[in-house]
Amino acid sequence: MVGSIELRDESIDQVLALLERWTGKTVLRPQTLPTAAITLSLRESVTRAEAIQAVETLLTMNNIAVTPLGTRFLKVTPLNLAKSEAPEFIEGSTLELTPSGRMASKLFQPTFLRIGEFMPQIAGLLNPAAGSPPVIFEKNNSALITDSVSNLQRVEALIAKLDQPMLSGLQPKFYALHSGAKASDVVNKIRAIFTGPLQNQIGSATSYSADDRTNQIILISDPRQHAFFDELIAKLDVKSDPNTRNEVIYLKHATAKDVASILSLLVTGQNNAAKSAGQDPTRPIVQTATAPGTAPAAPGPTPAPAAAATVTVAGLSLPLDSSNQFSSLLTILSEERSNSIVVSGTMDDVRLINDLVAKIDILLAQVRIEVVIAEVTLKDNATSGISALGLQLVDGKLVGFSGAGPGFAISDATFAPGTTDLSATITLGTTPRKTNATILSQPNIITTHNKEGHIFVGESTPIVSNFVNSGSGGGVVNNPGYSSNVTYKDIGIDLKVKPLIGIDGSVQLEITQEVNDILGTVNIGGNEQPTIGRRATESFVSAASGDIIVLGGLQRTARSKNTSRLGPIPIIGDLLGTRTREDTRTDLVFFLRPTVLTNTPADNAQAIRHLQKYPEEQRQYIEETLGVTPKK
Repeated sequence: MVGSIELRDESIDQVLALLERWTGKTVLRPQTLPTAAITLSLRESVTRAEAIQAVETLLTMNNIAVTPLGTRFLKVTPLNLAKSEAPEFIEGSTLELTPSGRMASKLFQPTFLRIGEFMPQIAGLLNPAAGSPPVIFEKNNSALITDSVSNLQRVEALIAKLDQPMLSGLQPKFYALHSGAKASDVVNKIRAIFTGPLQNQIGSATSYSADDRTNQIILISDPRQHAFFDELIAKLDVKSDPNTRNEVIYLKHATAKDVASILSLLVTGQNNAAKSAGQDPTRPIVQTATAPGTAPAAPGPTPAPAAAATVTVAGLSLPLDSSNQFSSLLTILSEERSNSIVVSGTMDDVRLINDLVAKIDILLAQVRIEVVIAEVTLKDNATSGISALGLQLVDGKLVGFSGAGPGFAISDATFAPGTTDLSATITLGTTPRKTNATILSQPNIITTHNKEGHIFVGESTPIVSNFVNSGSGGGVVNNPGYSSNVTYKDIGIDLKVKPLIGIDGSVQLEITQEVNDILGTVNIGGNEQPTIGRRATESFVSAASGDIIVLGGLQRTARSKNTSRLGPIPIIGDLLGTRTREDTRTDLVFFLRPTVLTNTPADNAQAIRHLQKYPEEQRQYIEETLGVTPKK
């Protein structure tokens, strides 16, 4: 026993001398040690081992390490050098030792913990003054730690608590399905249910998989979750008849091939969207088909997700199948002969396809486009045909006209669009007061939404494209030994109009104008070939039904020479006569008036007005043929 101890600011030398007397061992120390003033107060008698424990701990707290060296010596070093001074290596458990600040080393080798992940987490528990960090042996999953005995005991106790298998507390359970449901289908539905926050609630250690060989679901989870899965799997393991049916949907306006392609794109896009979101669809993937000989449709735009249905399990409302999803039994075929869609699938599939077809198979809006093409001869001071005709335009649309002539003058005159046919409107606005305008053509076309209408006024001119040597003739191109290949070029006015009809009656027109003229000829290989001038514009115009659109600017300059002869002698008569040279500028002006058709008798009013202009016999024949009768 050691009586009460009172140490007040004692030096390291005095404390080490006291340690030698209590242990009976010789203290080996370096020349210099960390300077410290040791204070210890033990008012009651303690055993010698307890006194040694207290002194070793105080020295460690003051960055001085005490390391046993055999049975007769104690080695005293600075704490940060203790690891390199071969401290005592503890092979057994440190938990049986008396806790103290004595420095020692121990190799820790857990069974389940990964030592590389565990050691950084406990780095804060070790003495930072002990020198270098623990030595980790990744291949052996072990770590060598040098620290005080009390710290080694803490690490050993912590490893004993945490070094447990990952499946600790989990139990497997097997669910045999008896109602015809397939194990993998049920598991896919469960995975679709447990997405997002629900997955966090059941925990990452819970797993479920399907064994289709025995048609079982294998669940590994905490036993407290078994009741939840019992109820969920019981609700999913029910008999489900395919309930398929076939239906032929006859189309009234749309083309069967186009509608089948659109539906296939929609169905494929819906399932691709579910895959992209990382979710297994609650109903299997859709397989669509097209008629033989047609290419498979590419994935289309992603539709909006349908609202999810729910099922209540153990008090929780969980998402289940959506009534707006297609089943794996769905097939879609186009039958072009009868212009119909053949659908095979569940009742929900047929219902959804019928709803979609009703929205797609509609009569598209139609528009009648009246066209007047006028050629205006420009005077020297005229810049365009529109200004020469005195037309007043607002945003490219005709709103009025002005002009003057013998005995009359018109200024800022307006007209009511749609009151008469377009040719009459242009005639009243131009010809009586302008002798330099000629109406070249006034065709009408009727087309539907987003379908191009085409007008061509002109002729096809033959052009020699190449010559082929027939083997005889002397190498001259125009020699009979050569034969020529002729192609035909359209020369005239080409007008293409594609309308986009809005629900408010507005019309957007994509207009392409092209004019080809023969400017002259050129001799190529002894053959006269035409020189073709080309003028083209592209426009995109918005207008209301009945507005008159005016487009101009396709100008052309023609040069002509005239000679008046004097006398019958050709050469002398030409020399003594007068010669004139004239440049004539012309501009093509296009007038277009789109009128949205309403599928009422009013759409035929203009045709009936034209019909009344025909002679009696022709009018009667047309009325009987078309079945129309004009109002008296």
